[in-house]
Amino acid sequence: MALDTMAFDSDLLRRYDRPGPRYTSYPTAPQFHAGFGEAELRDAATASNGDPIPRRLSLYVHVPFCTGPCFYCGCNRIITRDKARGEAYLARLYREIALTAQMFDRDREVIQLHFGGGTPNFLSPGQLREVVETLRSQFRFSGSRERDISIELDPRFVSPEDILDLAATGFNRASFGVQDFDPAVQEAVNRIQTVEETRAVVDACRATGFRSVNVDLIYGLPKQNLDGFARTLDIVTEMRPDRIAVYSYAHLPQLFKPQQQLNAEDLPDAETKLALLQLAITRLTAAGYLYIGMDHFALPDDDLAIAQARGGLHRNFMGYTTHADSDLIGLGVSAISHIGDSFSQNPRDLPSWQIALDEGRLPVFRGMRLDEDDQLRADLIQALMCQGEVPVRALERRYGIVFDDYFAHAIEKLQPLAEDGLVRRERDRIVVTSRGRLLLRNIAMCFDRYLDQPATVTAPRFSRAI
Repeated sequence: MALDTMAFDSDLLRRYDRPGPRYTSYPTAPQFHAGFGEAELRDAATASNGDPIPRRLSLYVHVPFCTGPCFYCGCNRIITRDKARGEAYLARLYREIALTAQMFDRDREVIQLHFGGGTPNFLSPGQLREVVETLRSQFRFSGSRERDISIELDPRFVSPEDILDLAATGFNRASFGVQDFDPAVQEAVNRIQTVEETRAVVDACRATGFRSVNVDLIYGLPKQNLDGFARTLDIVTEMRPDRIAVYSYAHLPQLFKPQQQLNAEDLPDAETKLALLQLAITRLTAAGYLYIGMDHFALPDDDLAIAQARGGLHRNFMGYTTHADSDLIGLGVSAISHIGDSFSQNPRDLPSWQIALDEGRLPVFRGMRLDEDDQLRADLIQALMCQGEVPVRALERRYGIVFDDYFAHAIEKLQPLAEDGLVRRERDRIVVTSRGRLLLRNIAMCFDRYLDQPATVTAPRFSRAI
């Protein structure tokens, strides 16, 4: 997938703008089931410990609390200003850490730790330091320069002094939510945030030696227009973060109650939303950012861009990452783990998570074990989402299949996309073209066998592609 080319065809994007998975996993979370619980997770951990070459570990910690609601939000979060709830949450989190760490051999080193939410900096720098120290006491952290300790931060509630404390704890990557600096948009989504406070913490990360800074934007929000979003893009590119994510707003008020606070009449129409996306692509590529895939841009010297160029990019529930050779351990409410050939998820509601830990149990409420077909398709979709190609011959050798026979149905579904110029077939691979780079989800859907099954719910499960 050529990193410097991408075609923007409004008519094409409009035709393919349909709901579909984001493929942070395959199979996707709707396929997880209650038949996978604590015993199955322990079996998966034991099996992964027995691998001839121990896989490294990536840790994810979910902090669910926010002091106020952002109306666009679809994350698992709890609105509260009571800081004591953070202390109570940590007491149980430490029980989960201890129970989980016992399952993994100590020779398996941690290469990545990420805090997400919610708002992780609902916790104080001292509390975050305590969490990191607790994890260090239970797991063996890598001393490699490649080790990442990252955190999502709300610039409204963090100071440059806090950034200094986080750096001293070992954090070296940060992600800041911005969404849009337009005051009308901020008021509509209930998130008032100044340029100055955002720039101050971005600059503080650089001054204290953070290796990477990411800024999140969203297009398609209420009251958004081209002029306002252009100003936001200019401000952000002037800040020069190493990575920029530009997410499509998914209006699913049936699934996410905060979105019911938004006036649907204020949402940009389909034409304007496409124009906002095109504006973002134009401005960011002109500023020197490379399109990595699935909403993500990075400077050429960022680790994501380098990993993609070398074929080592990976995608999981934390988004794009450079740590492909690791098992993911999720900790906290709603967190998802990917251990060996299994996925598992903690309860999405706080009481169920608390009860399990109070009873001395690992808080697993659903998951699944991947069969060989799942693993084959997961490898295929991973290559597609990260490298922009399906490595046909490599998959044939790895799984002992004849690709065209095994994927006859998928190839049939892919044919209209090929006719539209989204992919082309080469001797040893199927390659995403410049016209298909913004439609990776649609291409991957052709290989998703679960999408052929009848839906068990009537409400939308996935956001739209654009």
